[in-house]
Amino acid sequence: MQFTTKKVCQALALAFVGAVGAASAQAEDIIKIGHVAATSGPIAHLGKDNENGARMAVDELNAKGVVIGGKKYKIVLQAEDDAGDPKQATTVAQKLVDAKVQGVIGHETSGTAIPASRMYYDAGIPQITPSASSPQYTRQRYNTTFRNIANDEQLGPALARYAMQNMQVKRIAVVDDRTSYGKGLADEFSKTVKRTGGATGTTIVATQYTNDKATDMMAILTAIKASKPDMIFFGGMDAVAAPMLRQMKQLGFPVKFMGGDGMCSDSVPRLAGDGMSDGQVICAEAGGVEPAQEKGMEDFRAAYKKRYGIEVQTYAPYAYDALMTMVDAMQKAGSPDPAKYLPVLAKIKHKGVTGNISFDARGDVQDGVLTIYTFKGAKRQKLAVMK
Repeated sequence: MQFTTKKVCQALALAFVGAVGAASAQAEDIIKIGHVAATSGPIAHLGKDNENGARMAVDELNAKGVVIGGKKYKIVLQAEDDAGDPKQATTVAQKLVDAKVQGVIGHETSGTAIPASRMYYDAGIPQITPSASSPQYTRQRYNTTFRNIANDEQLGPALARYAMQNMQVKRIAVVDDRTSYGKGLADEFSKTVKRTGGATGTTIVATQYTNDKATDMMAILTAIKASKPDMIFFGGMDAVAAPMLRQMKQLGFPVKFMGGDGMCSDSVPRLAGDGMSDGQVICAEAGGVEPAQEKGMEDFRAAYKKRYGIEVQTYAPYAYDALMTMVDAMQKAGSPDPAKYLPVLAKIKHKGVTGNISFDARGDVQDGVLTIYTFKGAKRQKLAVMK
């Protein structure tokens, strides 16, 4: 069969137009949502937990079919690793901006979410963090910045009240890891004790500092021991909390040990081993559900374990809800265009597995609850739900 030059050119032109048209159709049919957490480094187990939760939401939505403005879309999760490092966080944020994602779930930690948030704001990309709790994150007043957990201004005081009123501790030593998260949480805890501790006779008897990669805390623990506290409050993550517990035992110093969500995962007993005794650790998750919502959370945890073969670490259900909330806003706005769904997201009322989600003027979740836990038999046990 013979072809003329004219026919070949026509065929090539039609093929090119068809390829461009197909590519355009494909681009219009896909919604890209970024997810960022530390999936490498000492808190990789927590970062992967967040990512797993977001993936569950994406798969569930795609299985049901996502229709926005009368058109069917497929959601693609672009998952990135910031290793919990602020510099890497901004590199990853620029990558997501360049990829023209329509929204971001993350970052996982306050120290990474805060610097990245400016880049998303400049690009007009909505961002919901399911786990960064520093008040500074929303104090920047970026209209693209949201979180669906309670912040440290709620978490720190709640822990302080529980320590003073429920545990009746009198002498507290405070340690923080100098990160945005650890320092912020410890500061809020300390302010509450100093302001209200007189009523219960509670005082802070020592303050020490470490870093988020420390493994040897013997020097600061020896100094703390001399002040004779009956509890240590730690602002930091489980990767540092666990060796601290082991070294407390080595020093014959098994006092109560309290902290926030960063050390409230099931990894703490595994990492601490026999350095941790039943009921010694008290921690709070910056979230939680009240009795009417417990079944939804239990169902999520069961589905998570069935899929991944492990228990939820901490914030997988909040990452799941964050992504579901973002897509709900797109559907209500009739468009995945960030400029169109952002105003809807700011006023959203979404019923999630972690509770009813809506945001205040700063982007903080409204009526956020906190859950106090301890550990017995290497398993986390709920003590109380607080506001």
